[in-house]
Amino acid sequence: MKPQPSTKVDARAFGRIMREHNRMLFRTARAILRDDAEAEDALQEAYVQAYHALPSFRGEAKLSTWLARIVANEALMRLRKQTRRAEIVPIQPATGHELEHVTDTDMHNAPDASAERKEMRLALESQIDALPDNYRAVFMLRAVEELSVEETAAVLEIPPATVRTRFFRARSLLREALAQKIDLAYEDAFSFAGSRCDRIVARVLERINPSKETP
Repeated sequence: MKPQPSTKVDARAFGRIMREHNRMLFRTARAILRDDAEAEDALQEAYVQAYHALPSFRGEAKLSTWLARIVANEALMRLRKQTRRAEIVPIQPATGHELEHVTDTDMHNAPDASAERKEMRLALESQIDALPDNYRAVFMLRAVEELSVEETAAVLEIPPATVRTRFFRARSLLREALAQKIDLAYEDAFSFAGSRCDRIVARVLERINPSKETP
């Protein structure tokens, strides 16, 4: 019979722990697996592991770092299994997980601004998904969750120098990719063709020659 831990963690207290760390831990799993459903499954499994291991937690690291390491290990194990099965991990844009917060209330409530923010967020998430695996997890923890170099190194179990190198490279790749998207958008910016062009031509011709039929 499996021995029970000497100290049982209160389920409601553990629920509060989960709510406090859910976003950061989901993003950790999501950065590794690039799939919302897989990340949720990995997070749930990691939480079960953490719940049973919590009585032995001695506080050598921050609780958030300890939890993130468990989540990262679970996600990496799942990724290795997928690789062995030669499955392609789909790139899916995350839904409902904001990367940035807008503080201006009017901007936040404006429908056009909301649509623009969503478009920008999806573009950024898509480019983060496209980062190489090693860079993506580092970028998510450092840039999005704002973990320190040391905390990120502890979660991913890599040297701090490697964290710095991968983070620098990830930012460079993102800037390059987003700059290319902006360059492609320049040609369509403030588009003048189509209905706007027709409308202005018709109005001007009507004003300069009102007696003539507009072509």
